[in-house]
Amino acid sequence: MATRVLLLEDDDPLRTSLRLVLEDDGYDVSEASDAEAALSIVAEDSVDIMLVDLMLGGVDGFTFIRRARPQTHAPIVVISARDGVEDIVAALEAGADDYVTKPFDVEEVRARLRALLRRPALAPAGTSVPDEDAAHVGDQAGEVVVLDAEAGPLVFDRAAAHLRRGDHDIHLTMTEYKLLCVLSDNIGRVLTRTALLEHVWDRGFFGDERIVDVHVRRLRKKLELEPADPRTLMTVRGLGYRLDAR
Repeated sequence: MATRVLLLEDDDPLRTSLRLVLEDDGYDVSEASDAEAALSIVAEDSVDIMLVDLMLGGVDGFTFIRRARPQTHAPIVVISARDGVEDIVAALEAGADDYVTKPFDVEEVRARLRALLRRPALAPAGTSVPDEDAAHVGDQAGEVVVLDAEAGPLVFDRAAAHLRRGDHDIHLTMTEYKLLCVLSDNIGRVLTRTALLEHVWDRGFFGDERIVDVHVRRLRKKLELEPADPRTLMTVRGLGYRLDAR
């Protein structure tokens, strides 16, 4: 079955061009020129991945992402002429997984789609971060990891891409899942922002390490009972982040 792509773009020539390219690659593309139409597609038909412009007439792309995210696990790639750090951060905080600025090379979009469409169940167990960071792959890779035995407990089943606290399922985006995989492979070890950037985002994300901070902040809100006083996903000032299992 062909991978289903939702393309939300109000520039008709660009939307048509992208659709033709994606269909040539074998994708099944649903088009929308406004957020309301795109939300209807999300509600009525399962999609595998979304390409979303931010500058739309009516409901903007940020609002679309916030409204669509609770309805689907599908990765969201922003394609936008807005290239300020504040826009990138806002889109990721809203629930996007990746961000490509206009004008872009279509090969970059293709590469981003391929990277995000790697299914969690197919994600290779035992992956590690770059050697220069001396990270170690734990024996728990691919198994169930109890991250917090208190008030829950908080359990991460990597193979099933499943995070649960007690009886409550916690939604993870694809990027949050990949980030948690790397951190849980290296429990108790400090991982630098550079290592996380290079591993989770493959070839990196504009070389901007602040993107790691945004996703760690989002993930921390899901892992911690008190995000302002973390006990599991720790910041090691001046170095990076460490996942502690309790």
